[in-house]
Amino acid sequence: MATTHEFKETHMSLFFQDFSAGPNISEVPVAGIAGKLWRFDQFGTVIVTDDSLTAAPSLKSATVGRAQGLVVTSAQDGRNAHVLLSIVFTNKKYNGSTLEIQGTSRQFEPVREVSVVSGTGKFRFARGYATFETYFVVSPNAYSIIRCNVTVQHE
Repeated sequence: MATTHEFKETHMSLFFQDFSAGPNISEVPVAGIAGKLWRFDQFGTVIVTDDSLTAAPSLKSATVGRAQGLVVTSAQDGRNAHVLLSIVFTNKKYNGSTLEIQGTSRQFEPVREVSVVSGTGKFRFARGYATFETYFVVSPNAYSIIRCNVTVQHE
């Protein structure tokens, strides 16, 4: 006999603190086409990321976790990337829980949408979506802040 199960819905905004250079580097290209510059917009570039996640845009705001995973530039024109990210929570409310994000990110769009495909801990059976918006960029320092808005249904 099947039972009806009610899922909770959670909405949150997180801020990726992304450093592509310098002493706090959190994003590194690890593979790409031989003889070509391994950049985020170069087809075939594989980037590993481990960004700090904060509750607000400021680098000094409360840390809520890490965004760890891979970004692969998957379009020949460099406009799309395939994103595989784990949001690993370390804050008191969700400590030890994760959300798994996967999908095509249209890198030059103001808002990029990807799927939340699963989760663990307080987010078991998660499904939903996340949007990425570039909030702030400092080119000389290779530092950017990416707002991630997440909407998920979960157990």
